[in-house]
Amino acid sequence: MVLRDLQVEREAFAARTGWELKPEGACRDDRCIPLPGDVGEGPVDVRLVADAVGMALVGDEARGLWALGPESGGRALTHARMPDLELPDRHGRSFSLRSLRGTKVVMVAWASW
Repeated sequence: MVLRDLQVEREAFAARTGWELKPEGACRDDRCIPLPGDVGEGPVDVRLVADAVGMALVGDEARGLWALGPESGGRALTHARMPDLELPDRHGRSFSLRSLRGTKVVMVAWASW
């Protein structure tokens, strides 16, 4: 996300990063990260959110230009949802993972390359 100002409207921040700013903190999907201080209403200081959620922020103050990167998140998965896949079973009939919703599934994939 390229910025010309470190104060960004909440709606624009949510649309471009996926992080919605709420009273409980920065929220995305089913997780919320508390933010230091009160984010209040109106534009938000990007530096405050970037530090809390692990988004890299680099800038050239002389030119008034900043780049906000995606959250690093380390190597941990944020969710364990399988994509909707439809593949042939061993008899060639179409099988959808959607039919297994509510049960635990282990997906094993292999490729020759």
